Amino acid sequence: MTTLDRINAAVKSGPLMPGAAENLTTFLSAKLPAWALASIDELTTKEAWGELNDRFYRYLEFGTGGMRGRTIGVVPAAAETGVLSATGAPEHAAIGSNMLNDFTLIRAVVGLYRYTRKYQDSRGNSARAKLVIAHDVRHFSRHFCELAASTWARLSGEAFIFDGPRPTPQLSFAVRALKAQAGIVITASHNPPHDNGFKAYFDDGGQVVPPHDKGIVSEVNAVPLVELSSFLAKNLAGVTILGRDADDAYLSVAAAAAIDLSVFRPTKLSVIFTNIHGTGAVHSVPLLIHAGCDVTPVLEQFEFDAQFPTVKSPNPENAEALSLAVTLADRRGADLVVATDPDADRMGVAVRNRAGAMELLTGNQIGALLTEYRLTKYKELGWIPREGSPRVAIVNTFVTTQLQDVIGRAHGVKVVKTLTGFKWIAAKIRLYEEQLRSAMGPGFDYDGTPFAERAKLLQQHSTFYAFGTEESYGYLPNDSLRDKDGNSACLMFAEVCAWVKSRGLTVPEYLDEVFLKYGFYLEGVINIYYEGASGNAKIKRIIESYRANPPSSFGDLTVTQFQDFGREKIVDADGETIPAQDLYVVTLSNGYSFAARGSGTEPKMKFYLFANEKVANADELVAVKSRVRTTLDGLNQLISADAQARAEG
Repeated sequence: MTTLDRINAAVKSGPLMPGAAENLTTFLSAKLPAWALASIDELTTKEAWGELNDRFYRYLEFGTGGMRGRTIGVVPAAAETGVLSATGAPEHAAIGSNMLNDFTLIRAVVGLYRYTRKYQDSRGNSARAKLVIAHDVRHFSRHFCELAASTWARLSGEAFIFDGPRPTPQLSFAVRALKAQAGIVITASHNPPHDNGFKAYFDDGGQVVPPHDKGIVSEVNAVPLVELSSFLAKNLAGVTILGRDADDAYLSVAAAAAIDLSVFRPTKLSVIFTNIHGTGAVHSVPLLIHAGCDVTPVLEQFEFDAQFPTVKSPNPENAEALSLAVTLADRRGADLVVATDPDADRMGVAVRNRAGAMELLTGNQIGALLTEYRLTKYKELGWIPREGSPRVAIVNTFVTTQLQDVIGRAHGVKVVKTLTGFKWIAAKIRLYEEQLRSAMGPGFDYDGTPFAERAKLLQQHSTFYAFGTEESYGYLPNDSLRDKDGNSACLMFAEVCAWVKSRGLTVPEYLDEVFLKYGFYLEGVINIYYEGASGNAKIKRIIESYRANPPSSFGDLTVTQFQDFGREKIVDADGETIPAQDLYVVTLSNGYSFAARGSGTEPKMKFYLFANEKVANADELVAVKSRVRTTLDGLNQLISADAQARAEG
């Protein structure tokens, strides 16, 4: 029985999904190399139909963070495994339309090139299309980077790569600095070691948004698999390797994240830093040292390692990932722990409280403290009016704490809400940039205008982006690049910590000051994981059931408002219509609320819970915190149970 016979028989008997069989058949006719054909043959011979369903039931799609997928199968084929690398990686990334491998990567690059070329042609630009590529430390990351560069060059484009792993924010900056038409980062952020990803950027240095995202996807889907074989052999002869100048240029911009370096001088802040085996090792430590911090890296986690062997997950929002750093901080009596994820676009922290213990802050709390501090400092230093201005904006997502919105409005600035994903925040910065360019006329050098002068011009003719953040530990200080920046975030939060220390306070005490000023706010997140093809169907059932049958109550709490971002017209503070998305915001009778959406980067359903209560005085704050936590925990259980029931249909 041939491979194709086994596939057809499995569809008839039931274990293989028709869609998976269709994609398998397409792959078999696509001039695959011998190892790939042998892998499919082996998996069909083993009757690993569940594995084949997961690998082939769909093509990888662009989500809020691009395209992510497994590079190593749950049931690996011997031909894929081949000779293991020194880091334990198989010889080949796993075959499958739903896997990130040479074939799906080349297909994405070809589609990106063709869209970019058409876009340039439509604007009368006949120059070679420039692409900048960065990669993290994961399995196959360097290989995918070089393969993407080789593919772009074969298509007559101009490709630039770094000489090793670099952080995602540096790629965003490099796209702008080199005036490239597109950028790619090979990364899966904090996902498990078996995953990798492909994030696409456009000419402004931001991740792709409409209409470009749909245009790119359309071009990618139009690329026949049979075309891909001619790109499999790498040729880097025409590819440019970026040197030290590229690092120095990014570092100078990242260093500008500090608003007031003078706060560091009287404190000599002691900082423990961990990059959790990722790219944060390249730039975060030099930035902190330059500011005047006493920095000690966690040596066990400082070296690049695709296996992330010291943690269960390389996610800086998890206490477990920071445990080595916290232990070192206690041993050295350090003030602050900062941690970046593998591609250094996100940052988590632990701070010392009055009792002397290290305490983790949430992404929402970090963002709120940065918002309060930076708006206050901008006013003190004369960057923005003391009374605020509608031409100054903070930007965050609908799933970020409402405390930041309250802070922004109290400071008299515009609060702009976006969909989930930093690409939407970047799109706002692009809007403000385009408005200023239009006002200043042809020839205006936006990036070449000093930041302080640009801030004034933006307030005169457009909107000055003062700060942006999202709950998932992402922060961007200014408009010099267009994605969240873990390196700059380390510096920004160290500045806050140094300022707080100079006042004789701890960071948790400063956070309590914020609560007393604006009210107590607490957030929670529910992640419900559903793996594979069957899991994807459950996520869709939850999303569809919320639209068809919205919840009316949770325990004693009734639903007072239900917003469906996929059906309703919602306009932001700039007067722009929010793009339709499967996002729901539910408001309850006690003033609490939650948002529900499917993750764009992982196989899970996410719920974001928001609670708040007014606080009369410091004595009341402890009781308010306890009461809100208890109520939120109960709501968490009710929402989870309801979602799981909806998933089963």
